[in-house]
Amino acid sequence: MTPTTEKTGNLIDQASQSADHAIRASQQAANQAVDSAGNALQGLRQQATPVLERASEQVSAMAHRGLESVRETTHQLRVKAEHASDSTVGYIRQEPVKAVLIAAATGAALMALVSLVARSRDRH
Repeated sequence: MTPTTEKTGNLIDQASQSADHAIRASQQAANQAVDSAGNALQGLRQQATPVLERASEQVSAMAHRGLESVRETTHQLRVKAEHASDSTVGYIRQEPVKAVLIAAATGAALMALVSLVARSRDRH
């Protein structure tokens, strides 16, 4: 082999080794980046889980309070309706003539209102 051929061969070997080294370094860097991203994602997942659990518990508690509020309001309305019914029955027993006159006047007023609405629709 001539010295020039030897130099060329050495340069090719060095270039090949440098390329192999660069490829390995790139692979290591890529693997480290993937590992780092995986670790970061795992950390975020671990941080997000308690937050999501707390949010779920808060939503559940709010829904429970809402249902309790609806139950309480329904109970109060039922009690008030029973009281109004009892008061109405008591008034009818004490003042039957007045109760009939009030019912008749209310019926007449409603009929007048319905008649008025019907006439206004016929005009348009």
